[in-house]
Amino acid sequence: MPYDKSLDAELFKEVKEFDGSRITVGVFSYNNGEKKLQVGRENQDASGEWRFSKLGRMTKEEAQAVIPVMMKAVENM
Repeated sequence: MPYDKSLDAELFKEVKEFDGSRITVGVFSYNNGEKKLQVGRENQDASGEWRFSKLGRMTKEEAQAVIPVMMKAVENM
């Protein structure tokens, strides 16, 4: 069964912006299923557009900003 965006419910979302990138923390439930935490990164290209990027590693500054948001997200699960 292919992914259907209309079945994906966004229950929580918060974005933290950094120099040239941003990290989004969200809680989603697909087709009324189990609530799941999603963490993603986007980088800004030369034209100012946001592009998906593998999250991979975070700097200390990023981790310190994102961990409290993750804790808030967990409260929404």
